[in-house]
Amino acid sequence: MNSVPKLNLENSMKMYEEAKRLSPGGLMGIRRPYNFVEGEYPIFIERGYGGHIVDVDGNDYIDMLCGYGPIILGYHEPEINQEVVKQMEKGFCFSLVQEIQNTLAQKLIDLIPCAEMAVLAKTGSDVTGIAVRVARGYTGKNKILRCGYHGWHDWCVEVKGGVPKQISELTVEFHYGDLDVLEATLKEHGDDAACIIITPVGHPLALPVVEPPAGYLQGVRELADKYNVVLIFDEIRTGFRVSLGGAQERYGVTPDLAVFGKAMANGYPVSACVGKEEIMKVMESQVFISSTFFPNSLEMAASLKCIEILQRDNVLEDIWTRGEDFLNKMNKIVEESNVPASVSGIPPMPYITFDKVDSQYKERRTFFYTETIRRGLFIQPYHHGYICHRHTDEDLKNALGAMEEALKATQKAFPHAK
Repeated sequence: MNSVPKLNLENSMKMYEEAKRLSPGGLMGIRRPYNFVEGEYPIFIERGYGGHIVDVDGNDYIDMLCGYGPIILGYHEPEINQEVVKQMEKGFCFSLVQEIQNTLAQKLIDLIPCAEMAVLAKTGSDVTGIAVRVARGYTGKNKILRCGYHGWHDWCVEVKGGVPKQISELTVEFHYGDLDVLEATLKEHGDDAACIIITPVGHPLALPVVEPPAGYLQGVRELADKYNVVLIFDEIRTGFRVSLGGAQERYGVTPDLAVFGKAMANGYPVSACVGKEEIMKVMESQVFISSTFFPNSLEMAASLKCIEILQRDNVLEDIWTRGEDFLNKMNKIVEESNVPASVSGIPPMPYITFDKVDSQYKERRTFFYTETIRRGLFIQPYHHGYICHRHTDEDLKNALGAMEEALKATQKAFPHAK
């Protein structure tokens, strides 16, 4: 299997050079080219449709990154956009709130097991920040025990530049899947631990996605109770994708607080912190939370319509059914390729990572993702993918075909016998 020609990315690269003149690095964080394959991936997108994106050079891709998760239905959803326009005509940014806030809060309370009350915000980082502040306000304790990616604020950011050491030291990281490690961490820090915040499905950066081992989440729940700390599920990625009630509903373990975002509104910026009334009520007077834009209602209208479509069209059942088939076929393709790589994830969130069997695993990874983007499949080396509702059967078949061809080319370029 031979490599395919490099894509024409001339306009993307010109815009990137202009962007670097206008803004630090041209663009922020995980969207920077070094998080993909530099020189091979587009940088500027023109539009999206269905399960596809089109870049400014006219290259069309099957998009399985889905905006890093928010696109659960597809790009350009007329029903959602029409609801947003209707809300826009009423106005959406006021000094006070609109009735739609109550409607969406009640919908979340109806759907999510732990939700007795809800607070709406805009981003995932907003609500993880709210949740840990609430936990500290409720317990009077200071330390945060964390497992997973929880955003860019000082208490959880991966890159520590600009963060005072004293703040970083109040957050203690533990590894997913090992209850003994968590209990040892609680024994050491439990007297001053306000909360455990954990992604219920493990998705560490550039490593395989881990479905919760049998009994693990229940064990985490029991340890949180034993050591009297607030248990927070970070459901930014799993909420409204693993289940309408989140991973907590699917796996049958109820946290004290949970945060949701991404798939809530199919790309419109809204997030939520939900949880037990007793804990959430510290926001009435003990803990201050406020933003000019948190009550903006366009996103609430989008979220209500998105949830309606998810329920009405059995979207999650469809994603899980097709995702299971996709994961099985991915496993078969990788196994038959003899490339030292692994398939991980759950049906809505598939991922291929490269095994560290020799010094060439990074070269294999770069080569593979170069080959997939050239074949019109938009996936990411360091982040799992997603399946959205508008990915057609043909899209998924073509995605698998691109992976199969890319793996054959990778094995030819970097031979290895499993």
